[in-house]
Amino acid sequence: MKELITKDDLIQIGYPKYTSIRIIRQAKQMMVQQGYPFYNNKRLGRVPKMTVESILGCELELEEDSHG
Repeated sequence: MKELITKDDLIQIGYPKYTSIRIIRQAKQMMVQQGYPFYNNKRLGRVPKMTVESILGCELELEEDSHG
């Protein structure tokens, strides 16, 4: 099971592109507020699954692909 999520993972689940981007940005802001300053980086696009689940209010079922 994946522990980090990207916008592409959210798109694969069924979220629209810009909604996925907004969720990832919000998760990054939450991580910075929790004391992880390295998430304050434009290039970083992976966030913890738990953070995204807390934003969405539900548990995500992600399948690992063959190269990730």
